[in-house]
Amino acid sequence: MNIGLDIDNVISNFDTCLLEEYIKYDKTLRNKGIINENAEDITRGMFDMTDEESDTFYYNNIERIAKNLKPLHNAKKYIDKLKEDGNKIYIISGRDNNEYTNPYEMTKEWLDKYEIYYDELILTNAYDHSSKSEVCIKYKIDIMIDDSVKTLRSIAKENIKVLLMNKRLNKYCDEFERVFSWEEIYTKISSQYPKKEVEKINVILDTDTYNECDDQFALAYLLKSQDRFNIDAITIAPYRHDNALSVKEGVCKSYDEAVNVCKLAGYKTDDKVFKGSEGFLTEGYKDTNDAVKKIIEIALKNTKTYIIAIGAITNVALAIKKEAKIKDKIKVVWLGGHSMLSQNNDEFNFRGDVKAVKEVLNSKVDLTIIPCKNVASNLVTSIYELEYHLKGKNELCDFLCSRFYNDEKHGIQTRRVIWDISAVAYLLNRNWFEVSTISCPDIAKDTSYIKTENKHLINVVNNIDVNKVYNDLFKKLGGK
Repeated sequence: MNIGLDIDNVISNFDTCLLEEYIKYDKTLRNKGIINENAEDITRGMFDMTDEESDTFYYNNIERIAKNLKPLHNAKKYIDKLKEDGNKIYIISGRDNNEYTNPYEMTKEWLDKYEIYYDELILTNAYDHSSKSEVCIKYKIDIMIDDSVKTLRSIAKENIKVLLMNKRLNKYCDEFERVFSWEEIYTKISSQYPKKEVEKINVILDTDTYNECDDQFALAYLLKSQDRFNIDAITIAPYRHDNALSVKEGVCKSYDEAVNVCKLAGYKTDDKVFKGSEGFLTEGYKDTNDAVKKIIEIALKNTKTYIIAIGAITNVALAIKKEAKIKDKIKVVWLGGHSMLSQNNDEFNFRGDVKAVKEVLNSKVDLTIIPCKNVASNLVTSIYELEYHLKGKNELCDFLCSRFYNDEKHGIQTRRVIWDISAVAYLLNRNWFEVSTISCPDIAKDTSYIKTENKHLINVVNNIDVNKVYNDLFKKLGGK
């Protein structure tokens, strides 16, 4: 279900703060206090002040007041519960009304500060009471909670269910069903709109698990998100750092590492983890292996399968090459290369098998690329942050903290990027990502991208809401 929420007086304590500010302001004027308790509007008739005095104070101070608002009691708790029940949360606020310098950024910062969940943030003009109804129609809102009678009147005309949040300004209205608390809002929505099962998507994680520490986090994130994912397989991608390990040895170590992460997460790996390519297409490797066979088998069986590829994309390229039918039955999300703004693709996953990258790009498969430099590189965190959120929560979290600090290959590190969680997060909530659809680029001899205009389309991620990704990661990994 799509739920629309106003902010002021629905999520925030707007009237409470505004009243406190006017009481203070009144003391600087004639200090007569509240002269009309029954006034419907705090800014009109409640205090001994002229309209000009009231308006001047309001417009000079409203942005400061808005930034200092607090969430209403239990607002976050029950918004989170509505989200967990499978609903989509659309915050629709009338703040685009020339009262604020940068209303969208101001509002987003406030919501992030108090960790208020939302799928979409839409701002309208509060003085145009039909603007929210237009938004509700566009986003197919099933129920809207607001404190404005005029706004709800416009929305209700579109046969959209509404709830009126109780406040001074609307206390005489008996047109709409009234709610007094967030517990009541949640109860009414839950009883009238039973929880819907979220349809899971079929996924394969293609991972070079022992390569660094980020694959372990991505795998753990996936395992802790099984309310959204049907995990069909975990396939092991090839990698090579130097001559210390052969590709075959790396695949074996990655296999063992993946099995261990699954064990720590309480996930049974019987017929789930499969060893992949022991070489690269660039070097002439073309063998069919367990991972490639499993990708083909699963893709042909399912209506649609998402492949989350967080290593060299060899297994995926081989599967498409050996069974062309699967390209119309899979969607690939690949972490690799650098952003289109970069002058090269000297990146581990990309340079590992350039021929495989070309194979996937030219296959016309449904592809989303998450670049490393300038995009996934923003997912920086520290051992101190990890230990604060995760250490001691469970055996899996302790293992991940240990791997982050020392992955046994790159030495002790207190700060680093957990690149690979980006690809899992992308399928969990695409609203955390800014994405462009572009004509599929060609690859130059130096591996840089060459822009094109008339080829098939692919998606490229341009930006990630890092805080939302990490908040979700910590919540899931640290939960019971």
